[in-house]
Amino acid sequence: MACDLILVLDAPSPIDVGPVLSRLSGHVRWAKIGLEMFCACGPDCVREVADMGFNVFLDLKLHDIPNTVARAVESAARLPIKMLTLHACGGREMLRRAVKASRNTLPNWLLLGVTVLTSLNNQDLHDVGVGATPEAQVLRLAQLGVDCGLKGLVCSPLEIKPLRTRVACFCASGCPRHPSYWRGSR
Repeated sequence: MACDLILVLDAPSPIDVGPVLSRLSGHVRWAKIGLEMFCACGPDCVREVADMGFNVFLDLKLHDIPNTVARAVESAARLPIKMLTLHACGGREMLRRAVKASRNTLPNWLLLGVTVLTSLNNQDLHDVGVGATPEAQVLRLAQLGVDCGLKGLVCSPLEIKPLRTRVACFCASGCPRHPSYWRGSR
């Protein structure tokens, strides 16, 4: 019986992960295609993975002006995907336009928000003008995403508990933040 684990395909093409996909077909339902693979082989890799029987989670973390993101969502809707990510820091209008585009094209797929990248720490946020801690920024952007109609969030496992006090999380990445991130926040 298939499970709801998401197989992360961090490789330049489906050819590199073909043997793994073949072995796991029928046992794992989901495969995540990220920016590296998508840039290397484009929409064809999405179709190839979907043709092998996987539900595709397209993790592109869209972030641009609202009109561009809305049109990218519409374009992505022509692909055999079930989930698509965008950066919640793109702002209220970008999120609303993306949600509207999603509802108008494929209302049953999941448009997921990415809040703060797990690679970012306090200094990184400060460097880009964000005065909040990563935890506070995650919560702020998560609430914004939910308010705008996103259907879920991609987050670090360490963020699930704090987020559940505010919003229902759909999934979590396997990339925890450095433990110093949470020091003193519990």
